[in-house]
Amino acid sequence: MRVFITGASGWIGSAVVPELIGAGHQVVGLARSDASAAALTEAGAEVRRGTLDDLDTLRGAAAESDGVIHLAFKHDIAFSGGFEEAADADRRVIDTFGEALAGTDRPFLIASGMAGLAPGRLATEQDGQDGQSSGPAGAHLTGGPAKRQANARATVALADRGVRSSVVRLPPTVHGDGDQGFIATVVAIAREKGVSGYIGDGANRWAAVHRSDAAHLFRLALESAPAGSTLHAVADEGVPIRTVAEVIGRHLGVPVASVSPDDAAGHFTWLAAFLGLDSPSSSARTRELLGWRPVQPGLVEDLDKGHYFATPSA
Repeated sequence: MRVFITGASGWIGSAVVPELIGAGHQVVGLARSDASAAALTEAGAEVRRGTLDDLDTLRGAAAESDGVIHLAFKHDIAFSGGFEEAADADRRVIDTFGEALAGTDRPFLIASGMAGLAPGRLATEQDGQDGQSSGPAGAHLTGGPAKRQANARATVALADRGVRSSVVRLPPTVHGDGDQGFIATVVAIAREKGVSGYIGDGANRWAAVHRSDAAHLFRLALESAPAGSTLHAVADEGVPIRTVAEVIGRHLGVPVASVSPDDAAGHFTWLAAFLGLDSPSSSARTRELLGWRPVQPGLVEDLDKGHYFATPSA
């Protein structure tokens, strides 16, 4: 297939691009900077210059493609107080792709999140599907997170308009060498504070997946996911945050300690709201549906490889 990808030079996209090219697909990646364009060219992809706000560019690229993978999200805005604005922009992109692909039966995948989907219990792909007793996925959420979940449901609904749509929900940590996300931030905070902390008793769990395994799932979904699919890119169903803190403490040589919920925001800043979530998740249905089998190291094993603890460059 000729596949158009947004976020193609990002953390997930830079693994998806070689996964697709290695399987014989052609990739066209959206690039908003010279650096992104150069990275895509080096990876063997074609470049389409533009941003998520260039809806005409996105519409044209989708119309010229055999499938679309939408990985980009305005995280810089979302995590600086503008989550609703970022989610609104994401909805415009999804609607644009939906219009371009309507009636074609071509695949359209988006990346979504599962953090907070079903707090305190094992979330499954069925959460949020019509007719399920659990109700809409993330029904308890508000603001930007609620809008992002609504965007995922709108993507699934495109199946009724002749689009082979699917949503790949990603866990709170998509880990691997080079990660600059949540886990890298937790490590940086532990290094700065001189203590590896967890909130409360640290029993809350995060699902996790290695980015190479996630990239493989995106390829399988592109090639064969049924229309209207919701998929979970989960390898570890739930790693206790205290376990993560203990591994970090051991590698940094700092004590491991509980941080009270009242002090969490002061200690972890913006990350506190995510680090305290109990978000275990299952991928049993995804594995059965697509034959996906994660083969990369789990989160704890990946942490023990040491790359998260390399001394930062000056």
